[in-house]
Amino acid sequence: MNELFDAAHKVLNPATYQCRLCELTFGNFREKATWKKFRKKSDISMEFLHKDEFLAQYSSKFMPKYSFPIVLEITDHNLEQFLGTKEINELQSTEELIGEINQRLA
Repeated sequence: MNELFDAAHKVLNPATYQCRLCELTFGNFREKATWKKFRKKSDISMEFLHKDEFLAQYSSKFMPKYSFPIVLEITDHNLEQFLGTKEINELQSTEELIGEINQRLA
């Protein structure tokens, strides 16, 4: 349902759409081909959650306050920031996102 609302929001009022990570990985109605190809070829286990889904699933008084969008990684039973909001918002393309992920993994 969130995906349907996101698609409608992007089409009807794109100037107020606030998730840069969604803009980098999805077009108006489907996942961008470049991102999908990267994701499918990657050995990285990935889970994608909208902010409300993440907060419902992981919210706890012990969890740090995150700004969104964010990419987190699981390390030794902890969630750690992999890409922060500032870095994500500065990316100009899907290719830049993929390059940044690959660089940080190297």
